[in-house]
Amino acid sequence: MAKIRPDAPEVRTLTTELPPAGPDSADGLPTGDGCGKEGRKQIRVVIADDQALIRAGLRALLELQDDIAVVGEAETGDEAIQLAGQTTPDVVLMDIRMPGLDGIEATRRLAGDATAPGPRIIVLTTFELDEYVADAVLAGASGFMGKNADPDALAAAVRTVAGGGSLLSSTATRQLMGRFRDAPPPPSGGSAALDALTPREREVVMLLAAGESADDIAARLYLSPLTVKTHIGRAINKTGARDRTHLVVLALTSPPSDQRPTGAPDPPSLGTP
Repeated sequence: MAKIRPDAPEVRTLTTELPPAGPDSADGLPTGDGCGKEGRKQIRVVIADDQALIRAGLRALLELQDDIAVVGEAETGDEAIQLAGQTTPDVVLMDIRMPGLDGIEATRRLAGDATAPGPRIIVLTTFELDEYVADAVLAGASGFMGKNADPDALAAAVRTVAGGGSLLSSTATRQLMGRFRDAPPPPSGGSAALDALTPREREVVMLLAAGESADDIAARLYLSPLTVKTHIGRAINKTGARDRTHLVVLALTSPPSDQRPTGAPDPPSLGTP
C-alpha cells in the first residue's frame, strides 16, 4: 500500500545547484564531497520496493541526511507512479521485481511522460550484473545502486542523480553494449543522435559507450579529465540526453553514421581537441 509521509516538506530541490554531469568514479559511484550545504532545499525521494524491511532500511539511511526527505513509499510499480504524481519527488529508488507492474515498466512510464519532467530514477538491485539492469537503463533509469550500499554511497547517489548526474559503471556499460553489439545498424537515411557532435565529442562519447571511464578516456586521448567531462557535458546538451546514462544509450542505439561500438576500441584518430 502506498504511503505518503505527512511530514514531508513542500519544497523541491533546485537541480541546478549541482553540476549536470558530475564526476563519476570507475565503479559507478559518484566522487567528490556530494554533501548537502546549509540552506540547500531538500531532495524529495520516493522508495518503491515490495519488501517492507528494505523500504524501512533505505528510509532510515536517507533520513540521516539533512538535505534528503523521504516523501513516500510504494510496494508496486503502479503505486510508485501514483505517488510520483502526488508527491512530485526529485528521485525515485525503484526496485525491479515487484508484483503487478514491475519496476522497469514503471520506470519507462515515469521517464517517458512528455507532459512534465519526471523524477530521476535509481534502480535498486542485488547484483550489478542483474539481467534486468540493462532493461531498466534503456527504460530511462539514471543508473542503479545495490541494496546493500552504505549510507554515504546511497546519499551521494541520490544527490548526484538529483543534480542531473548518472550512476553507470564501466561493467554495466559493457553489459549494455552486449545488447547492441550484434544489432543491425540504423536504417539508411535514419537520424543518428550523435551526428551533430564534433569529431572530438563523438570520439569521447563512443569511448564512454564502450565502457571506459572519464579518466580512461583522458589517458587514451591525451586530454585532462576535466576536458573529457566538458566534452561529455556538451554532448549531453547537444543531443538532449537526460544525463550521462541516457547519452550512452543514445550512442548504442543511434550511433554516428560512421561508427558503432563493438567492444573495447583501439585508439581512435586523435583529430582536433
